[in-house]
Amino acid sequence: MSDLAKGGVVGAAFGEAFAILHDAVKHVIGQIKMFKPELELLQSTLDDVESTVRRIEELRIALDFPEKETKSLVEQMKKGKDLVDKCSKIKRRNWKYYVKAYFYSKKLSKLNRAIQKFCQVNLITQIAKTGMETLSQVNQNARIGSETLTQVKENARTGMETLAVANQNKTIGSETLTQVKQNTRTILEIKAEVNENTTTGRETLDGVKHNTMIGLETKAEVSQNTRIGKETLTAVRTMSLALESQKSDVKKKYGTLSCAVPKPRDYIVGFDLHLKELKRKLLMEEVSVLILTALGGCGKTTLVKMLGWDKEIIGIYMDRIFFVNVSKSPNLKVIVQNLFNHNCYDCPEFQSDEDAINQLEQLLNQIGTKVTKPILLILDDVWPESESLIEKFKFNIPNYKIVVTSRQAISRFDFGLNLNPLDHKDAMELLRHSASLQDGSSYILEEYMEKIVRYCGGLPIALEVIGSSLHRKSVEVWQSTVMRWSEGHSIFDSDNEVLACLQKSLDFSADKIILKEYFMDLGLFREDQRIPATALIDIWTELHEPSKNDVHVIANLHELNNRNLVSLVMTRKDAEEVNNYYNEDFVTQHDLLRELAIQLSSQKPIIERTRLIVDISKNNLPDWWMKSQLINARLLSVSTDELFSSSWCNIQAPEVEALILNFRTRNYTLPEFVKIMVKLKVIIVTNYGFFPAELSNFQLLSSLPNLKRIRLEKVSISSLWNTLVQWRSLKKISLFMCYIGQTFGNSTIQVSDSFSNLMEINIDYCNDLVELPAWLCEFLHLKKLNITNCHKLSELPEEIGKLVNLEELRLRSCTELSELPESIRSLHKLRILDISNCLRIIKLPKHIGELHKLKELHMKECLSLHKQLPSSIIDLKELWLVVCDEERAKLWEPFEESFSKLKVMVAKKDINLNWLYKS
Repeated sequence: MSDLAKGGVVGAAFGEAFAILHDAVKHVIGQIKMFKPELELLQSTLDDVESTVRRIEELRIALDFPEKETKSLVEQMKKGKDLVDKCSKIKRRNWKYYVKAYFYSKKLSKLNRAIQKFCQVNLITQIAKTGMETLSQVNQNARIGSETLTQVKENARTGMETLAVANQNKTIGSETLTQVKQNTRTILEIKAEVNENTTTGRETLDGVKHNTMIGLETKAEVSQNTRIGKETLTAVRTMSLALESQKSDVKKKYGTLSCAVPKPRDYIVGFDLHLKELKRKLLMEEVSVLILTALGGCGKTTLVKMLGWDKEIIGIYMDRIFFVNVSKSPNLKVIVQNLFNHNCYDCPEFQSDEDAINQLEQLLNQIGTKVTKPILLILDDVWPESESLIEKFKFNIPNYKIVVTSRQAISRFDFGLNLNPLDHKDAMELLRHSASLQDGSSYILEEYMEKIVRYCGGLPIALEVIGSSLHRKSVEVWQSTVMRWSEGHSIFDSDNEVLACLQKSLDFSADKIILKEYFMDLGLFREDQRIPATALIDIWTELHEPSKNDVHVIANLHELNNRNLVSLVMTRKDAEEVNNYYNEDFVTQHDLLRELAIQLSSQKPIIERTRLIVDISKNNLPDWWMKSQLINARLLSVSTDELFSSSWCNIQAPEVEALILNFRTRNYTLPEFVKIMVKLKVIIVTNYGFFPAELSNFQLLSSLPNLKRIRLEKVSISSLWNTLVQWRSLKKISLFMCYIGQTFGNSTIQVSDSFSNLMEINIDYCNDLVELPAWLCEFLHLKKLNITNCHKLSELPEEIGKLVNLEELRLRSCTELSELPESIRSLHKLRILDISNCLRIIKLPKHIGELHKLKELHMKECLSLHKQLPSSIIDLKELWLVVCDEERAKLWEPFEESFSKLKVMVAKKDINLNWLYKS
């Protein structure tokens, strides 16, 4: 670089500044660790710039242009040299060091961008300017040639006219040369000279045009990137505004079932021909209703999911494919309400089933008229007693078709398809995959797999579950399993044999026998409903693992998931997060497995059962209930439909430790028999109806001395906290989609006299919660406070600093929350702070550094948080994980050297609809 200054190729001032800056950068680049990335980038830029500057300076000197074009860059490089000197002298003494380092880093980056901009924009402009000036000189030379030609016009008039045409068009020189061959040698020499000047001018013009084109293309690319960036920012802001505008509408955002077709599993074997045949029949003009039948567990639901995701079908029906899970006890009004909601129409409150069907027909007609394209409705898992439901969904709408899955053929409809079990080849492939033997290197003898496949009869659910249970087991375990099973029996003799086959998957080892208890508890929840993971954790911890914490239970839940006995669905969770937060996750289970759990729980007489599952239709109580006999169940599940009148008959169930109440009515009264359940530890009250329900008689729970966990879902309680008096055993309360704003405001509770053991409060999707009451901060033993997805919550009380034992504080997706109170500095035991998706938070508390025990900070998608982090952040000595987005990650760059173990993790954006609630 010094040669560039000494050689006189460029101006003295420019070359000197260039060389000084370059030498200074090379001198300090290995000495200053803090600025090494910026200095390396600057050195690379200077190296790249050298050849470009050398060329433009050669052109400038050749054309005798002034040096002022490079003066601005000279000034930038002189300042850059001073800046590099300052960076080399900065000392690491106190916190001011990080502030200076931050600003010097920014200035180095700014200098680098200035040099890049000069070469990418200024030099291109200078090249274009030089080209235009060169073109002007060429034109001037052309005019001189023309004047020369006029001096020899006496030689030949034809030659003069030819030369004039050559000067004007610059392309017809050869024709002119042909026409003036008869003229004198002098004219030919002048003609040749003019032609040479013209050619040079053309070449110069082409070069200028090429450079100009490059400049224009560069400018266009920059403009395009800028436009894309602006459009992206506008889209993000639009999405945020859209989310905020809908946040209070639970029915449209969260409170209802999505009727989109669920995505099928990634690995599916043996269904390609079935799918082809199903499509062929569906697309027949005369077919309006198509019935897909098969034994339970054969894959009917999997096949219709594949149909809904098939490219050809999507190309025909587009977004007018609706998936409805009917199940054993369908609620027609709820199904229609979900269809309205899925199509973003305001759902009326239907007066009857007939009214609901009439409204649905109008909706589908409107959809069909609007787009003049076909509509496909998939009714999954229709039981024989619900055949009449299909007729109600038939409408005289052009190109409207229905696909139904059922365990039994429905004779009233002409077109059907029977889904046969897997053939031997596909069954073997599925077993290998489920047992992780598909690589062909298995030492498991083929004969054992052959016998298992023959015993399972090609039933996919049986092959998957049994294969998973034998995953990584020794050959002796496979042999023992086969020897215990009867030879020659078909899995399809009856459903009972299917269940018997699946029961083999529950042969747990002695140290895992507790998993069978977990599995049987799943039958306590309603069919085809998502089971909140935390509800299971509450029951299992208190009843099966009372001496352990939730972590052991969660591990067993994952074990059930790994064995394909349940499906654990993780919603809106960053894959990188490492903690035990499961409040937004849920569990699903195949119908056949649920039947197995119920069958295992129902083998003994009612009074001797450990688990008692009661489904009440209308007001038809079971006969044994009417006799008020004593029952000894530890777990009791009671489900009622929308026609139940809350007229309870008392039962004697003093041994119950877990009570699950499921209902659909707009008003629900807790049964009186609850007050004698003195051993009750867990109560879960869930409204599966479309609208929130008023819950009454809640004060009965105040008489239960051992109650430890309460979960309420989609209910409203006008006096919730006033009724919870002297509950010294209560450890956890969870409120999901409840209406609690008025309850909080009217409470007169004396916290100091109650809840001495309350350690966890979960409030999720409670959209009428605007302000957290100050008295809620008097639960001094509280360790976990999770207030999530409460989109109207705008502020937290200063009294939150009183929660001195708090270890976890989660406020994720509280989109109206604008700040954290400064009193949060008093939470010295806080380990986890989560403010992800709090769109309006603009800064972190000034004294956040006083949270000395903080280990995890989650701040993903805090879109308004742009300001520099408070300097006290360096006092968070135990902080090891920050989960955020790319923009927030940049805020941590000036502080990373202050933390020896800190990991700033940029969370991947995960867009899915798993969080949509299923009613």
